[in-house]
Amino acid sequence: MTFGESIKTCFSKYANFDGRASRSEFWWFFLFSLLASMATSMISQTLSALFSLVMLLPSLAVGARRLHDTNRSGWFLLLWFVPLIGWIVLLVWAVQGAREPNRF
Repeated sequence: MTFGESIKTCFSKYANFDGRASRSEFWWFFLFSLLASMATSMISQTLSALFSLVMLLPSLAVGARRLHDTNRSGWFLLLWFVPLIGWIVLLVWAVQGAREPNRF
């Protein structure tokens, strides 16, 4: 999946927490969010905060779909609230690929 396809897919599945997201879809969308966030923060703090608020739901949705691809529930995104250890666990899971058919 290319950079543009990934962004288009994530916005078309804006609040869809069902299904699976490939590694390329997740990481390209992550890169887009990071670059756009940096660009908006250089322009205005208010614009950056607004952009972050708009990106919250699609980021959660693609994160849940990425966890589904690794055969884990999207509820594991709550590990984000566990500093350092939770972040590392989610990063490792996001990097992993689907090894076998899964329930999602």
